[in-house]
Amino acid sequence: MAFMFLRETIRAYREKDPAARSDLEVLLCYPGLHALIWHRLAHAMWRWRLYLCARLFSHFGRFLTGIEIHPAARIGRRVIIDHGMGVVIGETAEIGDDVYLYHQVTLGGTSLARGKRHPTIGNNVIIGAGAKILGAITVGDNARIGSNAVVLAAVPAGTTVVGIPARPVERRPGRDRPSFDAYGTPAEGVLDPLLRDIDGMRAELAAFEARVARMVQSRAADMDQQAEG
Repeated sequence: MAFMFLRETIRAYREKDPAARSDLEVLLCYPGLHALIWHRLAHAMWRWRLYLCARLFSHFGRFLTGIEIHPAARIGRRVIIDHGMGVVIGETAEIGDDVYLYHQVTLGGTSLARGKRHPTIGNNVIIGAGAKILGAITVGDNARIGSNAVVLAAVPAGTTVVGIPARPVERRPGRDRPSFDAYGTPAEGVLDPLLRDIDGMRAELAAFEARVARMVQSRAADMDQQAEG
């Protein structure tokens, strides 16, 4: 099982990171993979109720990689933590398969109560650098979280969200979703909601100016007729 985990995770890195030149390079030089290895050990100890040992292994993995994963967190298969420094994954967080996380991502809690208080991330989700997903919310399969977004509400499957607080963005008509969006944000083909609202306000303003111009022309014509009369 451990060998299968390493093999398929290394293959995922090779497929999604053009900088990865060999399996050995990924195994020796990728801190995201090292953090996941330490987490698997810590998580096994946590399930065996060796809580202090689990926390020590988790702490040691954090010391070596700069990636903090609570030993109770549940992480699926072929998960990639790219660059990794500053990633924080809380105790009750759950991450599905084929998820891609960049550096400084936080899966945090917003409650001091025990129980589920961290996010649940679906399959094939991309979370951009610096994104914060907070609370016991769900991010659906194939969702994209843009860099530095702050997500405080559930994200439906297949949705791209950006901004603070995070809000959905629309793709331009005729643009298909690519298989991979670097940093969780498509480089092109996206209608930002703020720009969309600004464009709508410009259109309304132009229409209002046209109405005012017609009213002024109509009033001037009426005054001319009265003067002639």
